[in-house]
Amino acid sequence: MSDEFYRIKRLPPYVIAEVNAMRAQARAGGEDIIDLGMGNPDLPPPDHVIDKLCEVARKPDAHGYSASRGIPGLRKAQANYYARRFGVEVDADSEVVVTMGSKEGLASLATAITAPGDVVLAPNPSYPIHTFGFIIAGATIRAVPTTPDERYWEALERAMNFTVPRPSILVVNYPSNPTAETVDLAFYERLVAWARDNKVWVISDLAYSELYFDGKPTTSILQVKGAKDVAVEFTSLSKTYSMAGWRIGFAVGNKQLIAAMTRVKSYLDYGAFTPIQAAACAALNGPQDIVERNRQLYHKRRDVLVESFGRAGWEIPAPAASMFAWAPLPPALAHLGSLEFSKQLLTCAQVAVAPGVGYGENGEGFVRIAMVENEQRLRQAARNVKKYLQSMGVNTPARDSA
Repeated sequence: MSDEFYRIKRLPPYVIAEVNAMRAQARAGGEDIIDLGMGNPDLPPPDHVIDKLCEVARKPDAHGYSASRGIPGLRKAQANYYARRFGVEVDADSEVVVTMGSKEGLASLATAITAPGDVVLAPNPSYPIHTFGFIIAGATIRAVPTTPDERYWEALERAMNFTVPRPSILVVNYPSNPTAETVDLAFYERLVAWARDNKVWVISDLAYSELYFDGKPTTSILQVKGAKDVAVEFTSLSKTYSMAGWRIGFAVGNKQLIAAMTRVKSYLDYGAFTPIQAAACAALNGPQDIVERNRQLYHKRRDVLVESFGRAGWEIPAPAASMFAWAPLPPALAHLGSLEFSKQLLTCAQVAVAPGVGYGENGEGFVRIAMVENEQRLRQAARNVKKYLQSMGVNTPARDSA
């Protein structure tokens, strides 16, 4: 019966769930699966953040409903983060709203500003919520490339010239999930000018703001003069402070978008548990050494992944940011497609990755590898991969991959 529901009919099968089910079944059977599929941080939050959670949770008056838009202290902490990190001044009352992770925030904003039949420009490949949040809200998606080269701008112009009705929203996500691509401030300057000229709202997902490598900090679209006229940006504590399960994120930017989203959220939820919000304040306002430590740790994992998998016979480009590598299938096995390759890797090498086609048709030919296991496990994964490649008749380097 559920397949008769309007919104359910608009959702395709979740391809990644197929591999996840196989992984769960293998683990239930006692197999040691090295899980590089889900972007689930394996590191703990800072001690002082957990201490603050416990402290506030012990207060008898901390267990009632919270404010849907977030407690004032947390909104101020996020405003201070933007001032400290990006040199951007935002009003904590009218330009910041707390979300239950950026995923919920994107879905709530889509619900608030999308009418059935609206056309939304979204990257392909992209994280599923960037498209399906709007599809659930009734919109039609027109894909644009994820790679921010000249073909990207050409695709935007074609979309505006040949789409009826004209697109009203553009989603951008850099560092990209899944491709790990990044952009500079000049890209955002051009984007803000384009959005203003074409009367398009820009929704920027900056969930991986602090996971950058090689000394090249990520930029925020809000650093562009006038960006708040057309843009709202989402950030999250999930990766920065290893607080994924806490579900705390933010939307910052255009007052009109923030107000619309806040109003919709007021009907849908009562906000995150107050002790969690208080602990999130401690994360943003407290010592920031954990951020640099996490960045260095992911940087080392990236280097180990690229080096050990390369010696195993699978060349993987080094990502410039994020906790993911976007890996083309080994050429000799490209004919399998990303889903079948992922299944075989799980079954034959006990390594779980996410098939690229799960992020859109342009993700075919790639898999996403999450750097959420320690260096030793990454090297073990490389050894397993080498044996699998050899069993498939793929020539691999003579040296050991460990």
